[in-house]
Amino acid sequence: MSNALEHWQAFSRDYADGRARFTAQAKAAGALLQRYTHPDKQTPDGLPLSIDVARLGPADATRTLLLISGTHGLEGAAGSAAQIGWLATQSAASLPADTNVVLIHAINPYGWSHETRTTENNVDLNRNFIDHSKPYPPNDAYDILHPHLLPAQWSEAGLAGVKQAVDAFRDEHGADATFNATASGQYRHPQGLVFGGAQREWSNLTLEIILREHLPHAEKVALIDWHTGIGEYGEPFFLCFNAEGSEEQQQAAGWWGRERVLDQRPHGLARPDYQGLVFRGVEHFLPGRKIAGAVVEFGTRGRHVGEALRLDQWLRFKAADQADATRDYILRHDLIDAFVPYASVWRQSVLRHGIHITDQALQGLAAW
Repeated sequence: MSNALEHWQAFSRDYADGRARFTAQAKAAGALLQRYTHPDKQTPDGLPLSIDVARLGPADATRTLLLISGTHGLEGAAGSAAQIGWLATQSAASLPADTNVVLIHAINPYGWSHETRTTENNVDLNRNFIDHSKPYPPNDAYDILHPHLLPAQWSEAGLAGVKQAVDAFRDEHGADATFNATASGQYRHPQGLVFGGAQREWSNLTLEIILREHLPHAEKVALIDWHTGIGEYGEPFFLCFNAEGSEEQQQAAGWWGRERVLDQRPHGLARPDYQGLVFRGVEHFLPGRKIAGAVVEFGTRGRHVGEALRLDQWLRFKAADQADATRDYILRHDLIDAFVPYASVWRQSVLRHGIHITDQALQGLAAW
């Protein structure tokens, strides 16, 4: 069955366009819409930033499919497309009994609007959901690598220096430890990679409000947090964070396939000890509920995506030191392409898989 929308109707030019398309499609589907506007940040051209929430189905449903896009800012263009594409399908118009769908669009609107993965405070939102009143988890390995990860200049020579430092660390500690160092999260370097923040971000606080307001009756929740970067090009990659052997993990495996959900190795490496995930935030904000699901990635550049993570930070903190408008324009589009490739074959695949994965979760939830 073909999709109701073409990929160029589901994917958007930028945050503002994505928001307009999402709200229009949600209204067309008969959803209840609510806007949560950022109190003090705007788009680059001065327009309001907001998280938009659409709910389909009865407010008092005991089963909720929760779909989140934009945790990593600019990756939101792909998650938004999956949300918009699914809203245009017949599934959105005929939900199972006692089931609703809550779509959270652009949970990190600053990041998407300003074409970065992080928040207004350079926080990786997917590392921010920890208890900030307690000592932060250490990441001594990242502390060692941090001074070497962003070159003074984005040049072949500068990048060669970064590679040399990372390779030396990998030779000594192994590939799994290197990946864990640069992906699990760190809380000491505000201008570094995977910075988890020094306090709860606005998006973190707002997610708690959204879940309290929109899921008061939910007893069983199916969660999809859309991301990009890990996996084969244009193909979905599942990171399930339910407890090993739990009922919730078995549900997710039943929806999407055991071979896709269990024992997954991102980039072929051991899964990092991820700290402060949105997944954990949802669990914390909905105590006593059964929550099954996954971070669903769409693959882009494989292990080469690590260089794009560094480019994101370099453009934010280093580019202004040696202004070059043409260089920055080219590098900015390289960054976007690293996480939301412009190629139609990639976008068609994301739209197709995104709709199918959503339907699998919806039907699995209804049978749970």
